[in-house]
Amino acid sequence: MSNAQKTSHKMWGGRFESAPDDIMVEINASIDVDKRLYGQDIQGSLAHVKMLGACDIIEKSDVEAISKGLLQVKDEIEADDFVFKAELEDIHMNIEARLTEIIGDVAGKLHTARSRNDQVATDFRLWMKQSIVALIEEVSSFEAILKTKIQEHEMTIMPGFTHLQIAQPVTLALHFGAWSSMIGRDKMRLRDCLERMDECPLGAAALAGTSFPIDRDMTASELGFARPVANTMDAVASRDFVLEFLSTCSICAIHLSRFAEELIIWSTVQFNYVRLSDSFTTGSSIMPQKKNPDAAELVRGSSGKIVGHLTQMLIIMKGLPLTYNKDMQDDKEITFQAYDMLSLCLRAMTGMVGSMDVHVEQMRADTENGFSTATDLADWLVRTLKMPFRRAHHVTGQIVKMAENNRCQLDALSLADMQSVEAGIDETIYDCLTVDGAVRSRLFKDV
Repeated sequence: MSNAQKTSHKMWGGRFESAPDDIMVEINASIDVDKRLYGQDIQGSLAHVKMLGACDIIEKSDVEAISKGLLQVKDEIEADDFVFKAELEDIHMNIEARLTEIIGDVAGKLHTARSRNDQVATDFRLWMKQSIVALIEEVSSFEAILKTKIQEHEMTIMPGFTHLQIAQPVTLALHFGAWSSMIGRDKMRLRDCLERMDECPLGAAALAGTSFPIDRDMTASELGFARPVANTMDAVASRDFVLEFLSTCSICAIHLSRFAEELIIWSTVQFNYVRLSDSFTTGSSIMPQKKNPDAAELVRGSSGKIVGHLTQMLIIMKGLPLTYNKDMQDDKEITFQAYDMLSLCLRAMTGMVGSMDVHVEQMRADTENGFSTATDLADWLVRTLKMPFRRAHHVTGQIVKMAENNRCQLDALSLADMQSVEAGIDETIYDCLTVDGAVRSRLFKDV
């Protein structure tokens, strides 16, 4: 169809002689993405029309008709009886067009003192508030699983690692506690994000507010926001609340990825620290013996996508002048994908950690190897012989080398062997060379 055969756009085409080209319709439409906001859009419209009536800007009968019509549209969408049209661009105009079909031209009064700029910003903040609350609940579920594991493994001894090399004896409770601390901070960041973005853009209109005597405090209160956005230009131009949310999601995703990497390593035959349940593993199409930690690998891979969404949004926003620009339309697809991915990863990690078996004996056996109590030996030299730590470090290194040459652990060396390196060593040295003694001397002071 040529432009000459088309009519101008019903919603905004007053100054246009012809409608957009098909290519323009395709690149401009966002309905496939933002139809997800239908509930928030109708919620915002109900609050807006109620305020218009309370401020005597439109008739009470119009408020009733518009409100009733909006609820009918909501029912139609939820019953899957609503036809979304790309030529109507977005969720706002699709809803308004259907509202017009239901109640007639009075539907046009709904957009009094409002722009799609403040409308979409309000919808998006409403969605994000609800989504952050949902993420906080999912993080809390994961946190609860970790705390259960911490209680179960207070006395489970395992090697602590640095550079993926055996470092010092720790407990599995301490190890899980580290992840619990990180996840706890993720929850704090989500709460901080929620508090900062809890402002209502509605009433900012396109950018400069409106000449109608509206009540922005009323709409903010109706929608459950703490307050209106103070500056109307900021209300429609800012997306730092999106950036903060994506940043928070990225940090959480990285934590999940690092934990997933440990589960992948721990579930190998070489480590054999955990056995992941059948529910979160897959098999091979050719190797019958394989049990692959695919859920953990997918969590690890998804973290990169979430960080990519943050980078994408940062790049979109970095060069935009005030106020609204159509580039910002992509914010919703980016954020929806990041949210969906993080939510799925959190649930996957909760399921994996909750259902996995821990091979306590193997962890203990590895702790007995690798000279994991060497630091405790050095500390004994400092504490008992008043030796400077740098000297104690050197002496301990010589003793470790001796044990390595003898192919034995430190506590298997004879007292004479150790005294050949440092004459002041006595039999009490053996108290600190057992992993149990090392754990008792250190961890319970901090946990």
